[in-house]
Amino acid sequence: MLKENDFSRLEINLTNCLGNYRYFRGKLAQGTKLLVLVKANAYGHGALEFASMMENAGADYLAVAYPVEGMELRRGGVSLPIMVLTAGTDYFEEIISSSLEPSIPNMYTLKAFCEVLKSRNIENYPIHLKLDTGMHRLGFMSSELDELLAYLSDCRNVMVKSVFSHLAASEDPDSDDFTLGQIAMFRRNAGIISDGIGYRPMYHVLNSAGIERFPEYQFDMVRLGIGIYGISAIPGTELAPVASFKCKILQIKTLSPEDGTIGYGRLGHIAPEGTVIATIPVGYADGIDRRLGNGHCSFMLNGHRVPTIGNICMDMCMLDITGVQAEVGDTVTIFGENPTASEIASLLGTIPYEVFTSVPRRIDRVVIR
Repeated sequence: MLKENDFSRLEINLTNCLGNYRYFRGKLAQGTKLLVLVKANAYGHGALEFASMMENAGADYLAVAYPVEGMELRRGGVSLPIMVLTAGTDYFEEIISSSLEPSIPNMYTLKAFCEVLKSRNIENYPIHLKLDTGMHRLGFMSSELDELLAYLSDCRNVMVKSVFSHLAASEDPDSDDFTLGQIAMFRRNAGIISDGIGYRPMYHVLNSAGIERFPEYQFDMVRLGIGIYGISAIPGTELAPVASFKCKILQIKTLSPEDGTIGYGRLGHIAPEGTVIATIPVGYADGIDRRLGNGHCSFMLNGHRVPTIGNICMDMCMLDITGVQAEVGDTVTIFGENPTASEIASLLGTIPYEVFTSVPRRIDRVVIR
């Protein structure tokens, strides 16, 4: 039975994934816990597939952005502790029923969650306190800690499982002084919280780049995001790409100048000696940014890089395969080992995160063992 797009797939290489996992595990002291981020459909790689791989590999924690993502993993049979980074205030009942652990970034969220717990006579529910140490996105400021501790001293409904913060520029050597300042503030404020509540939660502040560049500050746990998917903050590492976006050629045509132009807007031009084009079943609705059209990018076909020609369509695009031996059904690699997601990102003036997460769910994720 045909699926929505049976001609394209995102291959998830289990061997490369486990190799990346071992690389980061190797940087951790014995006893340091490893949390893997699987938010945004595992950075576009397939949340349930990836979460299951990480559970089998030995990860200690998972993290998602929203409650619905954690609920999906629970329905899929994932049993690891799951931290919800953006818990909001509307889905506390679902968080509790799915045994998810919310990040608490402010007093409003803390009080609202505690009220729900009180109504259900629940005590010692695990939460994670988010500290703002310079990212200035979410989290308790230093000036808010007294109010936080005063409230927690009278609240038996929650148990602080961890205290954490997020580094704003850990990948940038020019920002190392700022990063070290964030870490120092985190250590100080986390200590204030531990003293105030009378017990020591887990501390975690390092992201992927932080694990690679500041392993001496791994504390009790680290959070592994983009690194597990093959993107390193340090050039020349042994990380390997986990995802390869591939599709099959739908049709091949040999065109001569009198055939006119190619694609929407008539922006694809046929060479005087003729042009051979291949049409593939992915377009801007599949994460192929329109700026990659008209020869601004090339994909891999039978060992050759072949450029786009004409505008990218919603569900298709055309490639100039002149001089390349190919047949209908041959495989085209959009990104993977060549070209890499980092190369595509560079062409677009963005980051690999956006390239990965732009691949929609209608593209099947297939684990390759």
